[in-house]
Amino acid sequence: MHTGLLLGLAAPAVVSAQLHELALAAGLDFFGAAIGEGNTHDSQYMAIASDTSEIGQLTPENGQKWDATEPNRGQFNFQQGDIVAGIAAQNGQLLRCHTLTWYSQLPGWVSNSGFSYEELQSVIETHIENVVGHYKGQCYHWDVVNEVIDDNGDWRDSVFYTTMGTDFLAVSFNAAKAADPDAKLYINDYNLEYNEAKTDRTVEAVEIILDSGAPLDGVGFQGHLIVGSTPSRSDLVTVLERFTQYGLEVAYTELDIRHESLPPNDAALAQQGDDFANVVGSCLDVPNCRGVTIWGFTDKYSWIPGVFPGEGAALLYDENLQKKPAWTSISSILATAPTSTPGPRY
Repeated sequence: MHTGLLLGLAAPAVVSAQLHELALAAGLDFFGAAIGEGNTHDSQYMAIASDTSEIGQLTPENGQKWDATEPNRGQFNFQQGDIVAGIAAQNGQLLRCHTLTWYSQLPGWVSNSGFSYEELQSVIETHIENVVGHYKGQCYHWDVVNEVIDDNGDWRDSVFYTTMGTDFLAVSFNAAKAADPDAKLYINDYNLEYNEAKTDRTVEAVEIILDSGAPLDGVGFQGHLIVGSTPSRSDLVTVLERFTQYGLEVAYTELDIRHESLPPNDAALAQQGDDFANVVGSCLDVPNCRGVTIWGFTDKYSWIPGVFPGEGAALLYDENLQKKPAWTSISSILATAPTSTPGPRY
């Protein structure tokens, strides 16, 4: 019997608590969401984003990325990043900060300048010193390096790798630690959930960082998944534990589970609920899995349709900001988890 599917179809009729408070009661640190800086005009959207019983942690969707924070060399701009950071501070929500060394959304002055090893090292260190320094004391986590492995499991052909080899990893983590000693520092990537060549190479990256003596606290599983193709709960536990065996934390950092065909029928919505429940359940099963962040919470503003045309409906609230069956599946899996002492573990 497919018990997860039953969750999607026959969840408990009433779960009065909201997702973040349920996550805390189940022993997690947070249930959170990425917030689009351009969506804060939407009062209904912001009412949900600011409901700390529902969303206890925020991530800036774009405002802390390199093109936003240092569009020209040495000229720093924190206006966009400060939007979500300010909302989190006002509401008393955790702030996951995202991201520092990433091949994408990278200004041309970094990617096309032909820097030497020493020059690029200085560029990375200066960028991180300023950005992490600006948010010092505000960030619970930093995604320090992001998507360093390509889809084939090879090192991504970025300006960082082609210029510095794997040395950019330790450089980035050491700079982040120096700028904010209290923030937890993560390596973050997608498709790690499938436990294939990309995951193997990420294990190698983790070992390189640890062997260098650089500070690494956790591994972020982005969780950009597909309805019906999401690994089972037990398989997800197995891959999470590949990293926790090093004494590291893990977290789901950008979770969404998209339908490949729209609009989804009832069976597809139930399967989506099953898949979300398996992901959240796997985090509950791994003691050092700290929490779950969804990449936006409403289909109204999801990035999916713009990147995967004809696909979408990947989140917990529909385009009218109404809860979907997936929300009920997550609330059920959290509500039925063994209770822990309420309150975060950080």
